[in-house]
Amino acid sequence: MAKNGYQAVRWMRQRTRVQRGGNVKPGDGFSRQGRTLAALTDDYLEYLRVLNRTPDAVASRAKELKPFLAWCEERDLLDALLITRSILESYQRWLWAYRKKNGRPLGISTQRGHLGAIKSFFAWLCRQHVLPANPASEIEMPRAEKRLPVEVLTVAEVEAVLSQPDIGDLLGVRDRAMLELFYSTGIRRSELARLAVADLNREKRLLHVRHGKGQKQRMVPVGVRALAWLDKYLDDARPLLMIKPDEQGLFLTGYGEPFNADVLGRKVSGYIKQAGTGHQGGAHLLRHTCATHLLEGGADIRYIQQLLGHENLETTAIYTEVSIIQLQAVHARCHPAEQHRRTPPENHK
Repeated sequence: MAKNGYQAVRWMRQRTRVQRGGNVKPGDGFSRQGRTLAALTDDYLEYLRVLNRTPDAVASRAKELKPFLAWCEERDLLDALLITRSILESYQRWLWAYRKKNGRPLGISTQRGHLGAIKSFFAWLCRQHVLPANPASEIEMPRAEKRLPVEVLTVAEVEAVLSQPDIGDLLGVRDRAMLELFYSTGIRRSELARLAVADLNREKRLLHVRHGKGQKQRMVPVGVRALAWLDKYLDDARPLLMIKPDEQGLFLTGYGEPFNADVLGRKVSGYIKQAGTGHQGGAHLLRHTCATHLLEGGADIRYIQQLLGHENLETTAIYTEVSIIQLQAVHARCHPAEQHRRTPPENHK
């Protein structure tokens, strides 16, 4: 019998033993006695930390695997040996049918993220010889949607959002500085949350983003108005928010600590809602808006790519499809039919 066939038979026997309530002997090879799916997930997350994945990346992977673990626990599927392709396909159907509190389904990108995490997790289990075969290897991913960031604020709406914080209060000054920096640079909320005071070069109007996506660093320019609010925050508000004299975080909470990215996102979302723009979104909406306004202002897309920290130009190119305002202006200015308009004759009674 071929080696792979022999391993498959051993795996089938072990899985049957688990299903009948028996234990798998340590010498059997593929299962770690007493290691539940939840425990193996903890091992997997620790493995990601050893690989120097960012804390945000590890937290995101844990968040994506959490519903799967809960789903398995409800069905007494506590051992990795019990997980088959058909079970994973059942979970995939459950994800597709799931409805959030607002009655909406999970987005395709969210479903893909959850399934991708499962595929990576089970691939790791195979590499660790916990399983002889990967039940997730042939799971088909939902077709990715080409979604446009249609939620873009107008300049007037941006000004309305920026004016929401009460600048008579030191927390309001801080929030105004954060909003201005989001709109000026288009940085991600996780990047802003991890900024240090030393990352801002006030003299050169540059910001050093040290904790970009994929651990990549970049330098981005800061606009004059955003820098003015940052100066006010650093001079007037931050010293009063500091509790630890050696605190290096740029933006501090009322407890003198750096912001959590999720808390930061909710704060921005609150100001956008408070402004009455009718748009839903948070820091990412300001990121989209920054990129789109730059494009409409004539900025080269390669500059926008560098500003946003996109590895591939294709990711940035999505904004060329959003910028319909600029397209309409060019069409009106350049199309021959627009230059020689002839309106239809009026109907005569």
